[in-house]
Amino acid sequence: MKELIEFFNHPFFVFVGGISTVIAIVGFSYAIFTIVSGVLPVWIRLGKGLSNKKIAIYAEGQFDDFKNLLVDSGLFNEKNIEKVTSSSLSKGETHTMMLVNYNEFDDKIEDILRFKKDSDALIVYVSNGVRVPQNIIDSINNQRNSIVVTFRGRLLNDIVTSLITTAYEKK
Repeated sequence: MKELIEFFNHPFFVFVGGISTVIAIVGFSYAIFTIVSGVLPVWIRLGKGLSNKKIAIYAEGQFDDFKNLLVDSGLFNEKNIEKVTSSSLSKGETHTMMLVNYNEFDDKIEDILRFKKDSDALIVYVSNGVRVPQNIIDSINNQRNSIVVTFRGRLLNDIVTSLITTAYEKK
């Protein structure tokens, strides 16, 4: 056993061990730097988005379905979700995220787009099989942070993505 210890105490192994330790420390430091500078800001933005962003749901008959979809996910606070009806479209102007049920608000899309700020997210849910006129698609496409979704499963994913990517106003 003593011979084995003496063998690894040779200057060559001490030198290689020192270099390996330096490489390991530099690699670990780089990994920590990458996490702190790349991933942590995304986590912070997502956390702020989930806890602070107000979601306006433009739906009347299906409002409860959309609200339950968001609340049941466990990601959103019920107090941050507000119903916007066709008689109170301007109410959604103060919200940073707008979820529109196209089936109920197909004739009000242009009005909703006028209330949307550039930094706000707009998600238009279109039931599968419903045809959206090309001029409406073009109007939505001309807006920043706007998405058209045809599947409910995709809806929640697009809302979370929008929370990460939309701009935050400085206070």
